[in-house]
Amino acid sequence: MENVLEVIHQAVMEGDMALTQQKVQEAIDAGVAPDSILQDSLIPAMAEVGRLFEEGEYFVPEMLIAARAMKAGLALLRPLLVAADVKPAGKVAAGTVKGDLHDIGKNLVCMMLEGAGFEIVDLGVDVPPEKFIDAVVNQGVDIVAMSALLTTTMPNMKSTLEAIKAAGVRDKVKVMVGGAPVTDAYAREIGADGYAPDASRAVTLAKALMAA
Repeated sequence: MENVLEVIHQAVMEGDMALTQQKVQEAIDAGVAPDSILQDSLIPAMAEVGRLFEEGEYFVPEMLIAARAMKAGLALLRPLLVAADVKPAGKVAAGTVKGDLHDIGKNLVCMMLEGAGFEIVDLGVDVPPEKFIDAVVNQGVDIVAMSALLTTTMPNMKSTLEAIKAAGVRDKVKVMVGGAPVTDAYAREIGADGYAPDASRAVTLAKALMAA
């Protein structure tokens, strides 16, 4: 089945959603293990997309259509992965902080993380601290990923982190931040565990935080 896995890999990289779905279904029907389709086709394709993005060969639109194709393939695999009890790489609650309605960056981070084998709890936009805390307490997330696209909403990252601390669950979760105005220095200043400048590096960071 080497060939069909290569075709899926290529289809994802080219952002061909219909072909990705078709070939993933073909692989499933042919008895290829769902975990193998994920680990040998979808995840490496998204890793390659991330690499090309970092090298300036791919841009956000290419990343988005590749992520969309990957998501379509993953939708077919997910019930089978759950049935086979395949554990995700980690569980991430992602959201844009209170007062901020931007979601393109967050959506891309969610898609890229999903493409790397993470389970995503998408909290949406304008997320109050309580919702992040609820994800830690009741949904057992390993990582909280906060995004802010405005300098005026950046302070809400700090207040969310303080609320997580006040709730007594800071030691249960890693916190990563990102968004246009956010910097590594700001992440350190507010006590986050890491900062990612883009969706591709968010994946690298999430993997590093899980390993730590």
